[in-house]
Amino acid sequence: MVSRRNLIIGGVVVVAAVGIGAAVAGNNESDSNKKNFSVAMVTDVGGVDDKSFNESAWNGVKAWGKSHDLKKGANGYDYFASKTNADFATNFQQGVSAKYSMLIGVGYATNDALVASAKQNPKTEYVLVDDVASKQYKNIASLTFKQQEASYLAGVAAATKAKELGDSKVGFIGGMNSAVIQSFEAGYIAGVKSVDPNMKVDAQFAESFTDTAKAKTIASAIYTSGAHVIFQAAGPAGNAVFTAAKDINTGLNAGSKDKAWVIGVDMDQNDQGNYKTKDGKSDNFTLTSAIKEIASSIEKVANQSMDGKFPGGKTTTYGLKDGGVAITKKNLDAEEKSAVEKAEKAIKSGEVTVPSTMK
Repeated sequence: MVSRRNLIIGGVVVVAAVGIGAAVAGNNESDSNKKNFSVAMVTDVGGVDDKSFNESAWNGVKAWGKSHDLKKGANGYDYFASKTNADFATNFQQGVSAKYSMLIGVGYATNDALVASAKQNPKTEYVLVDDVASKQYKNIASLTFKQQEASYLAGVAAATKAKELGDSKVGFIGGMNSAVIQSFEAGYIAGVKSVDPNMKVDAQFAESFTDTAKAKTIASAIYTSGAHVIFQAAGPAGNAVFTAAKDINTGLNAGSKDKAWVIGVDMDQNDQGNYKTKDGKSDNFTLTSAIKEIASSIEKVANQSMDGKFPGGKTTTYGLKDGGVAITKKNLDAEEKSAVEKAEKAIKSGEVTVPSTMK
């Protein structure tokens, strides 16, 4: 009996040893996965220094990489720049060949190329930012934003400023006339109309995210027609709206009521509104910026994936209530800020539902 008991005890010890060994191996594998996890993004046209959508996404990738002590390049984090839409497929393939764990497509234009690449490479994880994947695969996560809610607040700020200036209209300039940009337009118009139902919104599209010349021409015409505030949702082309406003403002003395204002998009574009007045004073003409928290959403999904919780096959939507979109307030005067904060509460409480499409 004694020998049998010893044998049983020995058996338990052996089993326990195997279990511990398996756990250690599992932990080592998990740690190895984390250590070897890498992320790269494929930009939309415009580059990572577009002061808008691509730059926001790249900031998120960089922040994620640095938080894990990774370096830019293979086995860390990087980006593949797209000069035209024709570059998307090639850039995704470069990411696969470089063995990045996760590939991020920035913007709706990357949708088809991302889905095609994901289908061919099921072991690679893909994240589509600002659109829903055209086909649902377990290795694709879609991130969308209620940009219409931030745009509504931008419209409230724009209309309140316009009323202060005695204007009867404000402007909107979109890039491509797509569903995403139309939701910016719809939210903005709704916000304007909530302040003054009779206020006109001169909404136009550059039909491009890179045609700065056309965007500037449109902006100049809107300002000349009597509007002092323009909300631009045009990516890199939108930078030309700032140029048009600056051209006007540098010829005016500080405090002039003829000052042109711009509302930024996607990230805080306050710095683009810095200028010197005709009488040599430092000033700023960025009224506010409608922000999408693209950077933090990318950090979050990359960390989820590292922990084995990649939300594949799902669409995650971020709105005002959960901090996914917002607008800046530092340049708003007391009346504008009060109007915006009242509108924020109405959206968060459900009292106001912001339209995402033009009716």
